[in-house]
Amino acid sequence: MSLASAPGIADIRNAAQRLAGLAVRTPLVESQALNERFGGTVLFKPEVLQRTGSFKFRGAYNKISGLSDGERARGIVAFSSGNHAQGVAASAALFGAKAIIAMPADAPQAKVGNVLRMGAEVVPFDRARDRREDVVQPYLDRGMVLVRPFDDPAIIAGQGTVGLELMQQAQELGVRLDTVVVPCGGGGLVGGVSLAVKDASPGTAVWGAEPEHFDDTRRSLEAGKRVANEPGYSSSCDALMTSEPGLITFEINRRNLAGVVAVSEQAVAAAMRDAMAHLKLVVEPGGSVALAALSSGRIDLQGKSVAVVLSGGNVDFDVYSRMVAGV
Repeated sequence: MSLASAPGIADIRNAAQRLAGLAVRTPLVESQALNERFGGTVLFKPEVLQRTGSFKFRGAYNKISGLSDGERARGIVAFSSGNHAQGVAASAALFGAKAIIAMPADAPQAKVGNVLRMGAEVVPFDRARDRREDVVQPYLDRGMVLVRPFDDPAIIAGQGTVGLELMQQAQELGVRLDTVVVPCGGGGLVGGVSLAVKDASPGTAVWGAEPEHFDDTRRSLEAGKRVANEPGYSSSCDALMTSEPGLITFEINRRNLAGVVAVSEQAVAAAMRDAMAHLKLVVEPGGSVALAALSSGRIDLQGKSVAVVLSGGNVDFDVYSRMVAGV
């Protein structure tokens, strides 16, 4: 796989035009307490404030807006643990298109409920036993259009608008960013962000962050080829439990990323507490891994200007309260 199929900065700018007036231009926020702790200037981009509560609306809308009227009339199908599902459901509704989403039976109920409220149909499946591609195949056989969660140029370009905004906002603040840290599941967000960051500032380092046992991108970068996760593990970071990097996203990330940090469940919970205490933001476990990565010691923060993407805030109340309370 070459970068020929990957989106470029023009695709990301076109996506930003399509999303104008629909996606929220999420702000950059700062905490003096966290600046002091990490020894630098840390700016947070809270995609928890995005439409549907995560960055996923950006990519889903960009993809669906690029379909023909006939394709949308046949209906949209997707598979997702929740955030992509919500982005697809909301985007399909804007076009009046039918949407069917295959979701793991253990997906957070907050995410399932939101998808249903947006008018999409949910088809549950067993994450451990069923292949999600097999679950959606009958709908594809009927002519419905698959909207993939990350390994699609239009999806990556849509997610890249996070990086486009981030670099524009940093410039508006007079900040030259040394480092950008982004959550990583399938790699669509960090890949898209890296394209925008490197276009604006080639010297800015882009780091990914993954939960432990689901650090397939980290291990793939070390191996120089795509490596799957070992089965049998679980994580509170449901949004990042992908089995292996995408073909397109891996080729982008192997060129653009300075590295990837794997973070523990304890570090994720601590980051969620920090987001609540210092930023007054509710961040879901998967959305907090980039903040958790700052405490790893792997990323040079001393005297640096760093941007951190908080990718989503859709979390069940009981999970959130338990993790924030440290129970």
